[in-house]
Amino acid sequence: MHAEIFADRRRRLGEALQDRSLLLLFSGNSPVKSEDETFPYTPNRNFYYLTGLTQANLALLLYKMGETVSETLFVQRPNPVAEKWTGHILTAQEARAVSGVPQTNYMDELTDAITAILRRQPVQHVYLDLPAQPWDTALTPAQNLGEQLRSRRPDLKIRNAHLELAKLRAIKSDAEVAAIRHAIEVTRDGILSMMNHARPGMKEHELEAYFDFVLKQAGVTDFAFSSIVAGGHNATVLHYSENNRVIDDGDLVLTDVGAQMEYYNGDITRTFPVNGKFSNRQKQLYEIVLRAQQVVLDAIRPGVAYKDLNKLTRETLAKELQTIGLISRGEDSDEQLSQYYFHNVSHSLGLDTHDVWPDGDVILEPGMVLTVEPGIYVSEEKIGIRIEDNVLVTADGCRVLSPDIPKTVEEIEALMAQRD
Repeated sequence: MHAEIFADRRRRLGEALQDRSLLLLFSGNSPVKSEDETFPYTPNRNFYYLTGLTQANLALLLYKMGETVSETLFVQRPNPVAEKWTGHILTAQEARAVSGVPQTNYMDELTDAITAILRRQPVQHVYLDLPAQPWDTALTPAQNLGEQLRSRRPDLKIRNAHLELAKLRAIKSDAEVAAIRHAIEVTRDGILSMMNHARPGMKEHELEAYFDFVLKQAGVTDFAFSSIVAGGHNATVLHYSENNRVIDDGDLVLTDVGAQMEYYNGDITRTFPVNGKFSNRQKQLYEIVLRAQQVVLDAIRPGVAYKDLNKLTRETLAKELQTIGLISRGEDSDEQLSQYYFHNVSHSLGLDTHDVWPDGDVILEPGMVLTVEPGIYVSEEKIGIRIEDNVLVTADGCRVLSPDIPKTVEEIEALMAQRD
């Protein structure tokens, strides 16, 4: 993406900030794994959204006074010795070219820069990226800075930039949709490879390897999330990820997978028979899930409350499962349904697989990208089925961004019948 895109995002964010405010975002660092080994680094998505920069240990500072918003990037100081060990360090000139931020300083000057602004300028508000996290999660640099500011400058109002950024990120631009579609296309190719190579007696990770190989061939360096390749009973566990069991003849395989391209994600689930042929019972339950998905797809349009999509899913599944006798009619039918369907039908998709929402009472708008993923999980029959596609909310409905991945019983069986 071009620097103009990131500059426009910063401009729109600046308009949302209070007057006399300072905003600070960090790109993040790799947490220590063990001894001198670290976990793989990935940039803070809000930092990336505003700068396009992917290197660790960077910071972005915005200062708003009246109608003027000044921007400064803080980059690592050149270190030729470190570059021999860990590779190229982003230069100030390179950072300016990618991000469009006109001014750069070095990270070891950040504390002095913040101190100078707070001493010389009438700052009243400080915006930090403070997403909701589990209580026992290690404090982020932003949280540590917030604690210091509260003790040193209790007159300042600490505000959460995460909320303003979520509002911006919820609506995807054409460039963002194109990146998501690219991720979906690569994901599709990986799913087709798994369907083409599936055989009874394989271990789940063997089947997963066919997906991984296609993604690596396409240049994917990080997946959207840890792949779920679950055969038989394992498919009834929502976030199963061991992927180490044998897939028996007659099992369904639930594959929930996604590629990541330009840090944007695809998130697709397909369920198929490892031997290429659905049993009558598997087909019956599969087509119920497929019908529920279509009901939700038909309902998506601007003005619809996001929370109503799951309500519609539950109503549809309950009616269908009552028809086949899996659950009974009565006051406890919803409770019965929860034995077989126990997650939301949708989430936002973008730079994060479970992308940010501005609040819990979301009303759908054009430009939002969602997953649609109903499921049925019948543990006692060792059948887990989920069907997931990604959609763009349009002016008058929605557009499926993953239309060419086999989904009906007939399409899946026809494809798998062509296996060597």
